[in-house]
Amino acid sequence: MLADIYDVVIVGAGPIGLATAIGLHKRGIEKILVLDQTRAFLPVGQILDLLPNGLKSLKYLDAHAYMVVKNTALGLSNYQASNQEENLPKTVPKWFYRNLQGQVIRSVSLSFDDWVQEYGEGRVSLAWYDLQTTLRQQLPQEIVKANHRCINIVDDLENDCVRIDCVSDTTTEGNPYAHWNDNKAENVDTNSPASVTNKSFRARLVVAADGINSTIRRVLYKGSPYQDYAQPEYSGFAAIYCREIADIPQEVETEIAAKFLQNSRVTTICHDEISKNAAGEMEDTRMMLFRSRITNQFGYLIHLPIPLVALQGKSGNSLIELAVQAFEQAGYPDVLKQLVRLSPPENIEQRPYYIHRAIISESETKPIQPTWNAGRVVLVGDAAHGMPPFMAQGANQGLEDALAVVVLIAQIAAENNWNNRQAIAEAFQKYEQLRRPWMAYVQQATLNRHPYSSDDNWQQYSQQIYGRNVEQVIKELV
Repeated sequence: MLADIYDVVIVGAGPIGLATAIGLHKRGIEKILVLDQTRAFLPVGQILDLLPNGLKSLKYLDAHAYMVVKNTALGLSNYQASNQEENLPKTVPKWFYRNLQGQVIRSVSLSFDDWVQEYGEGRVSLAWYDLQTTLRQQLPQEIVKANHRCINIVDDLENDCVRIDCVSDTTTEGNPYAHWNDNKAENVDTNSPASVTNKSFRARLVVAADGINSTIRRVLYKGSPYQDYAQPEYSGFAAIYCREIADIPQEVETEIAAKFLQNSRVTTICHDEISKNAAGEMEDTRMMLFRSRITNQFGYLIHLPIPLVALQGKSGNSLIELAVQAFEQAGYPDVLKQLVRLSPPENIEQRPYYIHRAIISESETKPIQPTWNAGRVVLVGDAAHGMPPFMAQGANQGLEDALAVVVLIAQIAAENNWNNRQAIAEAFQKYEQLRRPWMAYVQQATLNRHPYSSDDNWQQYSQQIYGRNVEQVIKELV
């Protein structure tokens, strides 16, 4: 029997993997290791909304980590608010949804306290990297190892554990599914000779939090009935994104500001009604229009239904033309098409959205449910059920996963069942049985945009998602 065996190895040092490690460490499980393929922790990723269900889960995992994340996010928000121009009214910030004529369809308060009053917990927004950094700082430094790309896992029966094989490789490319193509490793000398080293770790349990393009998922599914579902499926939707547009004619800027932003910093522009295809999935094109707090320049994010082949090889001017065509088909006003045409080609990017469906229905009587666990290994977050970000539930549902897995692993530890494969299998099956139906609902709501179809649907969805009773979830697990 090998002496150097970790209790838990977590593959993936994103927010979900780190939150899982924090929750386990808080519960006295100290033989933990977090591995990540990134060559260095760099400021990559987009802004995340942590909503009540995610924050409730994080608070249960570790109240101190929750407070630090909350204060970090609110501190950034207060700093930004203190730097607003004097001519903007100091009112409670709201996110407005407007139709193509600029009329308000719905508004959502961005006040932390308003969300607490409504759902028992607030909401905060912060950059993915800021969240990752804040969570990393809650763990002993030696627990988290960068530049360890997992390439294989093997069931080590002789030592009653799992072996995780890793490569440290300075030539490794970034994950094509994870972020926009702006994760430049500026502190890495790409001209230096490449070095490759191999290393293996062993663990009683492995938590795979390695994202929608999960290596662990591919290894688990290889040669199994789920092999066809190892890779993420294109969701049918993509984004075209422009960070900043300078040199906008004054009349265009004035019209957009007066008609759509109206003294707010961000708004979503869409049709009053959502059109659907034959499968019942939403087809509407949506534009998130925003104004930088730092430069005061316009930027946008367009979500659109589009075949993946139509995006391939597109960049710069070809993306601009694609976005303009989408706006023309959707009946968007000329002033917004003008804004898109003014986009600097070097500032415009694309991102296809992928999904791991929780339940795949080949027919009404034959649903397929790709497993989220095998032996001593369990998938969490995007590795299990990645999806487009339309309802801002990717990270929040991942935190719910982390909560469930931490509770179950803590129970395994308390009962000293590290070598009891039956107890481990039952624990992970309980996790999957609890989480899968819920994720199927969240994914359906995300793809169909059903909550947006009426105020009643929105209220029902909000109460179900944001009003989650975390303590009740814990009772169902234990």
